Parts: sequence; C-alpha cells; structure tokens
Amino acid sequence: MSLTGRTVWWWVRLRRPCLTAAPRGPAVWLPTGLAACQRFYSSRDKEKIDMSAYPVESIRNFSIIAHVDHGKSTLADRLLEITGTIAKTDRNKQVLDKLQVERERGITVKAQSASLFYNYKGVNYLLNLIDTPGHVDFNYEVSRSLSACQGVLLVVDANEGIQAQTVANFYLAFEAQLAIIPVINKIDLKNADPERVEKQIEKLFDIPVNECIRISAKQGTNIDKVLEKVIEKIPPPQCNTTDPLKALVFDSTFDHYRGVVANIAVFGGEIQKGHRIVSAHTNKRYEVNEVGILTPNGQPTHKLYAGQVGYLIAGMKEVTEAQIGDTLFMYKQPVEPLPGFKSAKPMVFAGMYPVDQTEYNNLKSALERLTLNDSSVTVHRDSSLALGAGWRLGFLGLLHMEVFNQRLEQEYNTSVILTAPTVPYKAVLSSAKLIKEHGKSEITIINPAQFPDKHSVSEYLEPTVLGTIITPQEYIGKIIVLCQDRRAVQKEMLYIDEHRVMLKYLFPLNEIVVDFYDALKSLSSGYASFDYEDAGYQAADLIKMDILINGNPVEELSTIIHNDKAYATGKYLCERLKDAIPRQLFEIAIQAAIGKKIIARETLKAYRKNVVAKCLLRTLLIGA
Repeated sequence: MSLTGRTVWWWVRLRRPCLTAAPRGPAVWLPTGLAACQRFYSSRDKEKIDMSAYPVESIRNFSIIAHVDHGKSTLADRLLEITGTIAKTDRNKQVLDKLQVERERGITVKAQSASLFYNYKGVNYLLNLIDTPGHVDFNYEVSRSLSACQGVLLVVDANEGIQAQTVANFYLAFEAQLAIIPVINKIDLKNADPERVEKQIEKLFDIPVNECIRISAKQGTNIDKVLEKVIEKIPPPQCNTTDPLKALVFDSTFDHYRGVVANIAVFGGEIQKGHRIVSAHTNKRYEVNEVGILTPNGQPTHKLYAGQVGYLIAGMKEVTEAQIGDTLFMYKQPVEPLPGFKSAKPMVFAGMYPVDQTEYNNLKSALERLTLNDSSVTVHRDSSLALGAGWRLGFLGLLHMEVFNQRLEQEYNTSVILTAPTVPYKAVLSSAKLIKEHGKSEITIINPAQFPDKHSVSEYLEPTVLGTIITPQEYIGKIIVLCQDRRAVQKEMLYIDEHRVMLKYLFPLNEIVVDFYDALKSLSSGYASFDYEDAGYQAADLIKMDILINGNPVEELSTIIHNDKAYATGKYLCERLKDAIPRQLFEIAIQAAIGKKIIARETLKAYRKNVVAKCLLRTLLIGA
C-alpha cells in the first residue's frame, strides 16, 4: 500500500516538535498519510490573513494605560468582542491576562498585544492594541509598549478619579508625544461622578472636558465611540513598505517546541516566511519560519508590512538571541539600528539560591528563560557560605520580586530561597588602595557584605525617589506624620479638587521599599494611592549592622541602615529571630552589632530537664 493511500491515523498532540508550524491546542486526531498531511497544511495556508489589504494609512497602534484596577483589561475584553476578534460570552474576563499569576492576583503583569479589525465609514482598519500593567513596579512594561504606539487610551475610574499612577502614565505618554484619549470608565457605579473626574483631567492634564469619553466597560456602554475616536485622533505610523526591512523586537517569549517567539513592530519594508534576516545585536543570521499577528492567539499570515505589529519565529534556540530592543533587518541590506529601550534601573536587590544545590542548573535554565520574558530583571552570580551558589537579582520593586518568584514556581516548578530585599547604595572612596582596586572613586553596593569600612570612605550615598501621593483631604494629617517618620521631605502640595490632594515627597528608597505602601493604605482606609520615580542619590549617615548568633556573624542577615534607625531595627530583628529559631539543648545568644558595639540582644533559653515531672507522677500514683 502506497504512502499516499494510507488511512492509518495516530493520536498526536499539536505541540509535538514535528508539528511546530501547527497552532498550540488540545490533543486532536491528525492524519499521517502524505496526502492527508498536504490537505491539512493547505487548509491552514488558506486561513492565513492577507495583511496587504491594510496599508499604513489604515493602521492604528495604541495602548491602554491607567492606574491599578481602573478597568484596562475589562475595556480590552469589550474591544475584542465588539470587533469580532473573540466570541461574546460571559466567560470573557481578563482575556489578555494569560499568566496564572495575573488571574490569581487580578492584576496585569505583562503587556499583551492583540490585532483588531474594524470597519468604519466603509474603510477596513487594523487596530493594534496593547494592554499594559497598572502597578508602579511594572512601569518598564508600559514604557516599552508605548514605543510601538502612536496613541493611548488614558482610562480613569469615574468613582475614584485620578490616582498616582494615572499621573505617571500620562507623563510617559506626553513625553513620548503620543495622542492621548481620556476615557472615564465605570459610569454605571452608584457613586460614579464623571463630571468631577472631567474637571480633574482638565486641571491636571489640560485636556478639554469635551474630549473625554464616558463608558462602562463592564456593560459595554459607548465602546463603539472609543474605537471611532481611536481612528479619528490617533495618527497612522510614519513608515513605508518600500524602505528596507527594519523591525523592533519589543517583547519575546520562549516556547519549548518552537524556540524564541519574538513580538515585533515593523518600521519599514516587509517580512515573510523564507526571508533571511540578521540581528543587529548579535549579528547572527536566521531564516524566518513563520510570521503572524496576535488575535490574541497567534494567527499566521503570509507577510507583515510596515506599520504592522505581530510575531516572528526564526529558529532562535538560545534565550540570549532575542534581546528586547534589538533591530532585525534583511541579510545584505543593513540599516541604522533603532534606538531600542533605555535599560531598566533596578530599585530592589535580593539574593536567590536553590533549596537544593543539585537543582542549580535547572534553576539557572529557568532564570534565563524567565528573564527573556522579563528583561527588567538584572542577574549577577553570587555565593554564600550558608546557602551555596546562587544569584543576586535586581527588581523594580517588591511586588515585582514577589511576582517573579511566583512565576518561577508556577511556570518552571522551582523552589528557591530569597534573602531580604536591599536597595543599591553608593560609597565615595577616600582610600587610594581601594580606588586602585576598583578602578574608580565611587562604587555601588548591592550586597551588605561589600559595604566598605567607614575609615576608607569620604561619604555614603543612598538612593532617593520622588513620591506622589493622592489622597482624600481628611487623611492629610496622618499621611504627613507617616512621611516624616520615613525621613521624607515635602516638595509640593496641590488640591486637585475640593476633596482630593496631591502630595509630593522626596523619600529615601530604603524607607518605602518594604512596608510603606501597606502603611499608607491602612492609614487612609485604602483610599490613598502612591507612585514614585527615581530622584538620584543623596549623602546619608549609613552603617552596616551585623547579626551574631552565639558570637558568630551571619552574613545573610547583615543589613545596611541609617544610623538613626539602628537601635529600633536591631531590637526588632533580634526579637523576630528569637521567635523563629527553635530551642536547643544549649543557650543561644542573638545579638545585633555595629562594628564591635552590641546594640541589642535576645537570649533563647536552653531546654532543661524537668525534675518535677517524676515527683508529680509519684504523687498521682500514691493518691490512686
């Protein structure tokens, strides 16, 4: 029997390596006969969308930006439904939030894109939407997303009004010179006050009231007006299909079967399967295996043209080959690389070690793949006497660190030990020997073990941030006291309306990184919002505090703190350790020390033989 005439069918999964061109999905029956396979793949080729029907003039690239929980993802769901991209069902909640951690926490962590097709006044438009995170820790995702857009939807809650992250995101879009469309969401709520929010937008952002669109993303009210405004106000991308290929890699993921999947924005020319392309970053050559658009799942296309956003698979097997911000161009047609992205500046550092050192290589592989998808994390090799070989990771904030750790556990099934978070300090050296050793007079300290002695340093510097707090006026007194306790300096105070106040403070980063946000929410009954941006370094009276267990310093528990907070912090750490360390048959002394000076101590008493127990037992037996 010939191969073409075979009728044998095998149970296979679409994610098998031999079927890399097939879309991911559930297990199905597929033919193994040659003719049957040809019919299967030819039917897939017929489904490919012809992107040449969408010239540059009919393309709109835009992002949705907002404060946390103002309805970005719900609005994205309604836009996908009204354009027919997804079927309209009651189960459409956070469609673009694909990560397990996003659905569990109810927040957007990764910026996700989708291509929408919409007919307006007889013209077919291609609308490329990017849904962005709202928390300050993921601000880098927002800035990267805006680089692929020409406009934004600025979503504001009709009940809560303008919040701290709303202000920060507005200025990101304003500095990028993007068209800004204000959208007031949740007008269906009982306490909604869209008129008040419109006045806030006009006062803070100088956007006329008549440009605001009132919607209810949950009920689908006025969603069509949003699409019409996107087409009318946001300009098409400035590029040409006749130019040489120039594509920006703005995001990437790793697929175990297809390798690296790069999300690209095409700024010139066109790209299709079979093209030979070159990476400007690595100078390596690749052959394109597949191009397509996200709807929101991958949909292969014949080509991608200038102005369009989609994905590309080109046989990149190593995670280091698809650098975010890289420029791709055609082989033997070099172009000037695009500016790319400003590298993220880590605000929090923590040590990460495998629970079992035999899992070191597995954790290393997981870190490489996850940092491909989250390029804002910095990784440096590190080692510890107590915990073994590991890494020192830099994050944009504490929530970023928690989410990264959770993704490692959920997506790669790894268990790790995380040390206490610290911030990067600087020291200006005065010792000629140390200056020669480091090759510079100013060093950055990301690990307390590297903290230089005071005698060899002219001054220490600590990082500062400019914090923005927006709160109802009745909580101003409590919040000012909280900020003063955290060594903050007030810079500005502005009433944005008769009920809400915007405060700006210069904070030492170390004072806000761990529990400031929780304390602020507690004091304000959850109504205050907080956002911050980097404000450089300032001189500070810093010291290194060691924790001694029975006279032996434990490097992993060392910390750098301000001199004014030394005693309180040392006492707190000793008390916590006394509760955490199990009692032994010998006495344990827990001490906090600055140099050779002990500033706090707790003693964990030893177990003792219970000599009274036998007497009690004898008494009970006699009485019986």
